[in-house]
Amino acid sequence: MGEENHTEKTNGEIVPESDVKYYTLEEIKQHNMSKDTWLIIHDKVYDITSFLEEHPGGEEVLLEQAGADATESFEDVGHSTDAREMLQQYFVGELHMDDRKKESPKEIFITTSNESSSWTTWLIPALAAAVVGLMYRYYMLENKSS
Repeated sequence: MGEENHTEKTNGEIVPESDVKYYTLEEIKQHNMSKDTWLIIHDKVYDITSFLEEHPGGEEVLLEQAGADATESFEDVGHSTDAREMLQQYFVGELHMDDRKKESPKEIFITTSNESSSWTTWLIPALAAAVVGLMYRYYMLENKSS
């Protein structure tokens, strides 16, 4: 008995290494019709053509994302664990490394901007209120002395 190399995927599924096929974004974009529908979800490629009619949300929402990255839409809907498990039977490969989104620099930027904006969200209105208060006092003093 020959041993095969296996790779454990992030979802715990074990797939022989030779079975994982990588697709470029250009290749995936060509699968954007009702008779040939592929989606990218979390850098994994799924051929959902046979699932279109069964989709509880209707096939239109899937066709809008056909041939593209549907991760955000998939997560926004809040699919159940059952739906996520069902997705595995449509798995055909993974998005090529060169076409994956580089998220780490963006996340670092977002983190620092959130930290700095947390104190400015109350400081700017407080300063504006102080300026308005001082202008009001000055205006009232000017009117009383006349």
